[in-house]
Amino acid sequence: MQHGPAVRRRKLGEELRALRDRSGLTSGEAARIMGWHQSKISRIETGRSGVKPEDIRRLLDAYGEIVSPEQRALLEALSASAAGPGPAGGRGRQWWHDYRGLLPQEYRDFISLEAGARSARTVELSVVPGLLQTPGYARAVTRAALGGLPEPKVDALVDVRLARQSVLRADPPLELSAVLDEAVLRRQIGGPGVMAGQLRHLVEVSRLPQVRLQVLPFSVGGHLGLTGPFVIFSFPDIADLDVVVLDHLTSSLYLERKEDLEAYGAAFRTIQEHALPPQDSSDLISSLADDA
Repeated sequence: MQHGPAVRRRKLGEELRALRDRSGLTSGEAARIMGWHQSKISRIETGRSGVKPEDIRRLLDAYGEIVSPEQRALLEALSASAAGPGPAGGRGRQWWHDYRGLLPQEYRDFISLEAGARSARTVELSVVPGLLQTPGYARAVTRAALGGLPEPKVDALVDVRLARQSVLRADPPLELSAVLDEAVLRRQIGGPGVMAGQLRHLVEVSRLPQVRLQVLPFSVGGHLGLTGPFVIFSFPDIADLDVVVLDHLTSSLYLERKEDLEAYGAAFRTIQEHALPPQDSSDLISSLADDA
């Protein structure tokens, strides 16, 4: 398993090591130029330690003309995203750090990626995506998934879920494309009242210009999404920062290889093509809300 910012650090380190090798510098020589101990270069290049954007610029200057403008932009963006969004780059401060004692590292990393992304494409098979959940639905899902959790912790986890939704109204907002299996709409979570409220909320949020919501009807039969839900995050300006997130019961897997990104991107497009258009999806959700 690899965590979000850890993935960024590893990728950044690999790129920096390749550039240093091409420049003809040893790790010791690079460290002397920077005024660092050699072990710091080693930690950066192996992804065990992050590096500030300003230090990236100094390193790249030391490596000389072999660094293209495109590489420089990518590496500076990687160095910022490896630390997660915050005052140095990204939306707002890292509010989720206030929940370190409650949230596992994988969840904090996921929130970090979500907060820094330009867009998210997601396929869900069983529950409404967290960014679109109502408080009542979020509470019911949390209780079901984490049975026996003390009520104060349930309250805190619901607060986190709702705080995440601020990305949809940020400036600029996260662009969300979500495809929900029809089962998501018909599964009674929290009882009829909670479910009806959740369905009506989906109709409302689907009207936001930055949200594209589609339903994959039962009539489609088998489809690519049956292998499991996934999220594809894309980041400002540089496609090489895209990442696919697969959730498991006890961990999350982050995929960044070009082949994986292409495969999941193609899968999402295919699933979208088989889903109902946004207006038809909204009409279906509205009818189910009336019947709930």
